[in-house]
Amino acid sequence: MVDLISCPQCNKPVDSKAGVCEYCGADLALVALLTERALTVMPQDINNVPISPEVLVPRLGDYLIEKGVLKSENLEQALDYQKKMGAAGKPCLIGQTLLDLGFVSRETLDQVVTEQILQLQLALQQANTELETRVRDRTIELENALNRLAELNQLKSNFIANISHELRTPLTHIKGYIELLIDDGLGPLTSGQSNALQVMHKSEERLEKLIEDLIQFSLADQGDLNLDFAQVDLHDVMDVVIMLFLQKCKEAGLSLQTDIPKKLPVVKADEQKIVWVLSQLMDNAVKFTPEGGRMQIGVRVGKRRVTLYVYDTGIGISQQKLKEIFEPFHQLDGSATRRYGGTGLGLTIARQIVESHGSDLAVKSREGEGSYFEFTLPIVNE
Repeated sequence: MVDLISCPQCNKPVDSKAGVCEYCGADLALVALLTERALTVMPQDINNVPISPEVLVPRLGDYLIEKGVLKSENLEQALDYQKKMGAAGKPCLIGQTLLDLGFVSRETLDQVVTEQILQLQLALQQANTELETRVRDRTIELENALNRLAELNQLKSNFIANISHELRTPLTHIKGYIELLIDDGLGPLTSGQSNALQVMHKSEERLEKLIEDLIQFSLADQGDLNLDFAQVDLHDVMDVVIMLFLQKCKEAGLSLQTDIPKKLPVVKADEQKIVWVLSQLMDNAVKFTPEGGRMQIGVRVGKRRVTLYVYDTGIGISQQKLKEIFEPFHQLDGSATRRYGGTGLGLTIARQIVESHGSDLAVKSREGEGSYFEFTLPIVNE
């Protein structure tokens, strides 16, 4: 279907995609440009004003005076005449007015109009060149900034990896001697000494977890998670996680419930990494659930994938802050007196591991009502 428009020159219907009017031969692009300029320059009624390149030229009268081909008093007379014609409903351009009054010749007018159009074209080209230069320079600046940012990120990752490994070495010695003392390997202890060592042991375990989170984050940040995919029995995974948290839940005064079918399909996954993810979710549930609360870990079996989930009745997360929980080194409570410690890396790493398994770590939560996390794993077709 042909889309018809009216030719600005002869008002006859023409194809909107045509370059030239088939009736009057006008260049439709040029005519449209001239008409647009005329509407901008002369907001009054211009229906009876013939379209001319003159409408592209600003302050034509002043330019004619500068060229020495028109006197200022003649321009004043022409402007007065133009106003009278406009008031009479016969608007006209200043160039045509000067011609009608005999102040300039057609040859002179055409020459001056052409000169000014060429000057405008040159100014436009220069402006475009300057704009291109500025865009190119800005692009180079942005590229340099991105390269610098990439370098800083690499330095950050290297620093985290190096410092984490350096911290783990002396911590191993501290851990070994604490356990040796607790087991009376260096002689009997008083009850006070034993209690002090238990506090030290818990702090050492917490520090060990923080260092491990930093190491895992540095590996993930460098794309070096080293996943070892294999066929995994989910009962083994769940048994390990539940055994790890039975005592922790008891000490925190929390009830731990399980929702695990007796028959589970084999899945394809990195068993150790999935245990780590579930442990992280469980650890957060213990950390953010007040005494007397409830936790649940479970599995739901679908046709092609199984869903693993962790639920708690803890403090929950506001809807405004749900997206922030996966940001690295981010704590929802950032004050110096925050109740809950940690690096703010656990959920970041957990999501990266889950995404590497072709899934997504989904979360539902309400402030004061608890949180629910889930992800899926593919079933192995036997």
